[in-house]
Amino acid sequence: MAVIRVGLVGLGEVAQSIHLPVLADQRDRWVIAGVYDVSPSLVALCKSEYPTAKAFETAEALIKSPDIDAVFVLSSDDTHSRFVQVAVAADKHILLEKPACLTVREIDELLALTTNYAKTIFVGYMRRYAPAYLAAKDELPAFADITHVRIFDLISEGRHFLKKSQNILYPRDIDPALLERGAKERDALIREVVGSDAPADLVRAYRGLTALSSHHLSAMRGLLGEPKRVVAAYRTNGGANTSVTFDYGHFACLYDAVVDDLGLFDAMIEVRSNTRRVRIIYDTPYIRSLPTRLEVTEAGPLGPVTRTFGPLYGDAFSNELEIFHRHITDGTKPLTDLGDSRRDLALMAEIIEQMKETGGR
Repeated sequence: MAVIRVGLVGLGEVAQSIHLPVLADQRDRWVIAGVYDVSPSLVALCKSEYPTAKAFETAEALIKSPDIDAVFVLSSDDTHSRFVQVAVAADKHILLEKPACLTVREIDELLALTTNYAKTIFVGYMRRYAPAYLAAKDELPAFADITHVRIFDLISEGRHFLKKSQNILYPRDIDPALLERGAKERDALIREVVGSDAPADLVRAYRGLTALSSHHLSAMRGLLGEPKRVVAAYRTNGGANTSVTFDYGHFACLYDAVVDDLGLFDAMIEVRSNTRRVRIIYDTPYIRSLPTRLEVTEAGPLGPVTRTFGPLYGDAFSNELEIFHRHITDGTKPLTDLGDSRRDLALMAEIIEQMKETGGR
């Protein structure tokens, strides 16, 4: 099996808790060859824990290095487009954490740049690679028979789980001027979508769509295809909570996102027909290898009968990286590529337009 030399740009929460440990576990597929972050303490920590990794002075130096085969872009969302452009010019395989970009404009520029690109560009929507999700595809009712879909994310942020399970370094040695510049660039990109004079709660709602909801919007499209339109979208709790109704013609798909500080994670996709319910149940990804579950309930002569698949302990991130490696070695095209991600961003922009019409509190 070919061993791919990986360079990581960005060593924050997800890199420390997920990508680096998974890469190390899959040592027959990957070697951690390079690391870069704007925090010197993060670079030093990762160098000490992964001795095969070379520290690079800049992201561009890592990406252009002949000792790197695949670049993992794990940096802040506002930098994604820039680093992907550098990686394409350097002819690298790319794993790009979601969201691929913050605007349709950015991703259209990347799509124009990569029309004939021979290397693999893989966007990291790990929920689409969870065992329960993959198994659900064979259990869904026929599309014509679907009567209703319900999706929700009722969760707390990752720090609630990580502070009790892992020793994540949150650095304090990043140049404040760099942080300020990044925040301004990120705000400018978000306001391309929400509007230059958008209220704070609409900005927060869009950040939630890109950071959290993008997972389930991608998963929804992977299971059901493209919705005809966004019927309604509403934000509450200062933009932290989002409710969206999608029109699929003969049925509606309802999506709810609620973010709080209870320290709970409750994520689910449920597809119904008149005689069948298929339910995918996710746990927090911040604790590795927590199981996913699939429940299939059908009408029977004595009442409802439920078949349960799982708990399924196959880790979604591990599956994701195995599939990324397969695409690299086989030269095949990922399902979660830039073109697929563009449809997510376009859908998020449509949600924002509906929110502008319906308002929020």
